[in-house]
Amino acid sequence: MFAFDEGQGLSEHTAPFDALVYLLEGEVEIDYIRKSLRLKEGEVVIMPVNKPHALKAINKFKDDVDDDKVLILASW
Repeated sequence: MFAFDEGQGLSEHTAPFDALVYLLEGEVEIDYIRKSLRLKEGEVVIMPVNKPHALKAINKFKDDVDDDKVLILASW
C-alpha cells in the first residue's frame, strides 16, 4: 500500500510482474507507455510486466492522522 502527498509519486520504472493499481482515495496520474491515465477513487489499472510506468498524486485528502495524502493500493 502506498500513500502520497499531492505532487509526490513514483518515478518511471518497470516491474518483473504485472502491476495492479486500485485507487482507494484521491486522484493519481499514471504515465504508462507514453500515455497519461488519470484514476479516481475506486478505479483500477493493470500494467503488464516490463512496461515502463510512473505515478503522481494529483489531489490530496485527509486521512486518519490529518496528513494530506493520496492512497494507492498496489498489488503484484
